[in-house]
Amino acid sequence: MSLPPRPHSLAGLSLRDLEYAVAVGELRHFGQAAARCAVSQSGLSEQIRKLEDLLGVTLFERAPRRVSPTARGEALLRQAQRVLAEARGLLEMAAAAAQPLTGPLHLGVIATLGPYYLPFLLQPARQAFPALALRVSEGQTSGLIEELHDGRLDVALLAMPLGDEGLCGEALFFEPFRLVCPLAHPLAALARPALADIDGDELILLAEGHCLRDQALALCQGAGAGQRVRQATSVEMLWHMIAAGEGYSLLPLLAAQDRRTLDSIVATRTLSDADAGRTIGLGWRRTDPRGAEFRQFCGFLRERMPPGVGPPGR
Repeated sequence: MSLPPRPHSLAGLSLRDLEYAVAVGELRHFGQAAARCAVSQSGLSEQIRKLEDLLGVTLFERAPRRVSPTARGEALLRQAQRVLAEARGLLEMAAAAAQPLTGPLHLGVIATLGPYYLPFLLQPARQAFPALALRVSEGQTSGLIEELHDGRLDVALLAMPLGDEGLCGEALFFEPFRLVCPLAHPLAALARPALADIDGDELILLAEGHCLRDQALALCQGAGAGQRVRQATSVEMLWHMIAAGEGYSLLPLLAAQDRRTLDSIVATRTLSDADAGRTIGLGWRRTDPRGAEFRQFCGFLRERMPPGVGPPGR
């Protein structure tokens, strides 16, 4: 029983040799092919002979006044042209990838920020980075961090600090909290209520897992907020619970704006506590080689902060 022939090794095959062979096949002349490839004719001829030995195929029929591909050589030269085209495409892709902020970028956003911040981000980002393809998804902090570690996300907009040694990032802006309460509530009569004015028994918070819940609880601990608070499954549901008169809550500024349909029954008040709020930042894997690009993106975002938010570092 005969064994199948062993495949040729790629160790001796070079793209330069393929370029030589394709040039001879197109020009039908060793001298002209050597001139095109900027190599001596003897050097080109020697490399083509080595290529033929490696392939085990005679590529060209050599006559005193004529050079032409053999029947088998014709098919191999067509394949060589395809290989060279793919190699050039690889170099072009690498060059494009070397340009900052090009190609797909998978961006995660915490659910309490995304619907209210993305309208300020998407159009300017498309204008500033036309070759960047944003792929946006939202979720809770823990899920977004898991997706960052798994590589399903490239970057994520999160509340700082990130609290994960495997991630790094930069702060973008400080978003103050607003007190949102029924218009008939005594707190609505205060021009600038304070955290000390809040009674924990009437506080409505988001459900477990939302970082906004933890932030509001931390601010309202002095008011006795704890297990007694009522819960909403989303910011939008929280608004409707307040409008129904069930209580009040602390909401980030961007989520508390443009609620004209509820102006007749809900009041939004600026807190006298200037530090009551959260810092929003962009996070990514510490090992991601695109860190410099992401920092450039952070600079772009800081230059285009939404109205009402402040610089980070408060």
